[in-house]
Amino acid sequence: MALDPRITEHRNPRTARIDLATPDEIVALMNAEDRTVADAVATQSDAIARAITIVEGVLRGGGRLFYVGAGTSGRLGILDASECPPTFGTDPEMVQGIIAGGPPAVFRSQEGAEDLPENGAAAIDERGIGDRDCLVGIAASGTTPFVRGALARAAQLGARTMVVACTPLEGEITRLVDVVIVAITGPEVVTGSTRLKAGTATKMILNMLTTGAMIRIGKTWGNLMVDLQATNLKLKDRSERILMESCAISRDDARTLLEAAGGSVKVAIVMYRTSVEREEAIRRISEAGGLIRRVAGDP
Repeated sequence: MALDPRITEHRNPRTARIDLATPDEIVALMNAEDRTVADAVATQSDAIARAITIVEGVLRGGGRLFYVGAGTSGRLGILDASECPPTFGTDPEMVQGIIAGGPPAVFRSQEGAEDLPENGAAAIDERGIGDRDCLVGIAASGTTPFVRGALARAAQLGARTMVVACTPLEGEITRLVDVVIVAITGPEVVTGSTRLKAGTATKMILNMLTTGAMIRIGKTWGNLMVDLQATNLKLKDRSERILMESCAISRDDARTLLEAAGGSVKVAIVMYRTSVEREEAIRRISEAGGLIRRVAGDP
């Protein structure tokens, strides 16, 4: 096989005979490779922290965070975006994912959809991305034309831009973005299958970006998920348990308090801790920049 400059396309000598391995040996080989991923991500700690700071500023300014990618990268962006509303009580518009090939590509590969940079640029225009927003391009190999086109257009429109990749980057793409995050995960267990180590690293990085930014804008109280909305039985149970623990009250009292707070755990905590009504609790939270520790004290 001709040598490709993209490390994600190199053959892995440690798994060259994996087709002869037993199931136990396959598991051991894959586990050994996966153990290297966290260390690869750790090398990018400073860049990820800078990215969190940028995303925090964008969200505080009323802007939106977008992910853009193709294939696995696009699906991971959509996954992370879709989990923000139930986890942090965000508006679905706040964090969004864009995938080459559109919604059908989430469920079935749309081969060739990633090959045209102009399609990436068009996707940016369709979402009305502008100078209040942030775009994170996800491309394990760093070469996806759709992602490059999207980043170029977003930068042209004044948006903050970042790229997440798993192979060294150089040239135009590094000049398009404010932050470069490159976790070099090395050759995959199956050559070029970036849904493996590269995908795992990408998921870890996206977890940090949104979780870090959401913590910074006040979506947690300590490590408690206090900005969730009790929209299903699981979240209702979690909401009640958070109130029971943080306010030292019974489940029945937690239910009553949650109802009075309009289903908002954060508002309920401030109401209970400061003995105010719902509207006043909302006002105090707003004045505190969403950080309820400033209003309700330590959890």
